[in-house]
Amino acid sequence: MNKTELVDAVAEKTASTKAAAARAVEAVLETIVESVAKGDSVSVIGFGTFESRKRAARTGKNPRTGAAIKIAAATVPAFRAGKAFKDKVAGAKKGKKK
Repeated sequence: MNKTELVDAVAEKTASTKAAAARAVEAVLETIVESVAKGDSVSVIGFGTFESRKRAARTGKNPRTGAAIKIAAATVPAFRAGKAFKDKVAGAKKGKKK
């Protein structure tokens, strides 16, 4: 599913126009990106958590030449899925104990 299809699905589920759904989806995505860029985490209970993580500097390998290269430290975005999301993807049913 791409962004256009997501907007269409939101418009259908909320019985709103595609333009209104597009504004809502865009606002949610922008807010998540801005918050994570500031270093905050965004938790949506049952869905997951968006956060930034620090990746340490490391030594890599150029696949063409085999030469060692230095890879700088970086801050990268990360997503950790919530339990309800994981269960839905795994096909688990509500109330079923493992």
